[in-house]
Amino acid sequence: MLSMQTIRERTAEVRQACVDRQMDVPIDTILERDTTYRSLLSEVETQRAARNAASKAIGGAKDATERQRMIEEQRAVGSRLDDLEGQLREADAALRELLLQVPNLYHEDVPLGGESDSVVVLEGDGATGEELRLAVPRRVGDEPTPNEDGTHIPHWELGEQLGLIDFERGAKISGSRFYILRGEAALLQRALITWMLDVHREQGYEEVYVPFVVKEEMLYGTGQLPKFADTMYHDAEEDLWMVPTAEVPVTNMYRDEILPVSALPLRHVAYTPCFRRERMSAGRDVRGIKRGHQFDKVEMVRFAEEGASWEALDTLLDDALEIVRRLGFKYRVLRLATADLTFASAMTYDIEVWAPGSKEWLEVSSVSNFLDFQARRANLRYRDAEGQVKHLHTLNGSGLALPRVLATLLEQYGTADGVLVPEAIRGFLGGRTLIGAQPKL
Repeated sequence: MLSMQTIRERTAEVRQACVDRQMDVPIDTILERDTTYRSLLSEVETQRAARNAASKAIGGAKDATERQRMIEEQRAVGSRLDDLEGQLREADAALRELLLQVPNLYHEDVPLGGESDSVVVLEGDGATGEELRLAVPRRVGDEPTPNEDGTHIPHWELGEQLGLIDFERGAKISGSRFYILRGEAALLQRALITWMLDVHREQGYEEVYVPFVVKEEMLYGTGQLPKFADTMYHDAEEDLWMVPTAEVPVTNMYRDEILPVSALPLRHVAYTPCFRRERMSAGRDVRGIKRGHQFDKVEMVRFAEEGASWEALDTLLDDALEIVRRLGFKYRVLRLATADLTFASAMTYDIEVWAPGSKEWLEVSSVSNFLDFQARRANLRYRDAEGQVKHLHTLNGSGLALPRVLATLLEQYGTADGVLVPEAIRGFLGGRTLIGAQPKL
C-alpha cells in the first residue's frame, strides 16, 4: 500500500494516478480520516503523558488523604483514556481499510490510457534469433496483424483431431472452461513445466514448492484482496483461498520478517496450478484452452533492496523471454498503459506470442515491479548496511503460463499428422520428436 505520508505529501499525484488507472478512490475521505486519527493520537499521547506524570506525583505524595484524592482523579482520567484508545483503534482500522483501496503510483514511462494505448517496446523471433528493442515504442492499437498462410490449425481443432485435448469430458467432469489433456499432451505439459523450472534454476532462482491454498491475509499482502475477491475460489469452512498465482504464497514467505541485506537479492521460482473465476462470454476470445478457471503456471519472484528493483525488472523480463526464445516462438513485449496495470504494479511488461492457428497474440507472461507497495501490506523488510530497517521491493513474472504456451506450440508445430516437439524440450519427452496422432476415444 501507499504510506499515509505519501498520500498527504503527494496528494495531487495520487489523485491523478487513480484517475489514470480509471479507479474511483475516496482520497478526500482518507485525508479526513487521517486528520481524525492524528487528532486522536495526539490527545491519547497527551493523556498518557499526563497519566505518567500523575503516577509519579502519587508515588511521591506524603499525605494519605491527598494521595487518595489524586488516585480518584486518575481513575476518571484512566476511564477517559481507555475510551480515547478505543476510538484510536477504530480510527486506525477504518483508515487502513480505506488505504487498501488506493492503487500503487506508476512509473513515469508508463503510457497513459487503456489496453490499446499500451506500447510495443521489443519484438523478436525465437526461430531466427532476431530481436529488436524499439527506439520509439509503437502503440499496440496501431499494430497490423501478422500475415498467415492459412496452413496452421487452431489448437482446439488440432487437439481434438489428434486425440490430445478432450473438451467434452472435461466439461462433463467440471463444467465449462475445463478440459482434459490426454496421453502425450499431458506428458508435454509436464515436460514444459519441468524444463521451465530447470531453466530458471540455471538463471539463479531457488525452486520452492509452496501450498496451493493460503490464508486471507496473504491475498491482502499481495493486493488481490479486497479488490478481486469475486475472481477467486474460497473455502469458507476453513477460511482458505485457492491460489490465483504462485506470486501470493511465494511473496508472503518472508512476511513479518527482517532480512539481512546480505541475503538480497532473493530469487525464487515455483510451479503451482492457478484458480480464477474468469468472467467469460462466448466467442473466439475464449475458444480452446486460452482462458480457463484452472491452469498451470511457473512463476518467478524477486526481492530487492531499494534502488535495485528497476534493474531487477529488466533482468526478470529477460529471464522470462529466454523461455520464449528457446521455444522458437514469434514474440513481442508490451509496456502496459495505466488503465491496464494491475492494482499493485508500478510498471508491467506483457510478453505475447503469436499463435498462427488462432491468428492472435496470446499473453504468456506479465512481468511487474511493485516497488515497496506489496511489502508495506505484507510487512516485508530488510536491514541495510547502516542498520536501518526498510521495506523490500518485490517483483514477479510468469515464466511462463502453460495453457497459452501449449496452445501456441500446438499451432506452430502441429499438422494433421502430429506435433513436432521443439528441440529444447525433447530430452524431457524421452527423445520424442513427434507426438500426437493417437486414437480418439
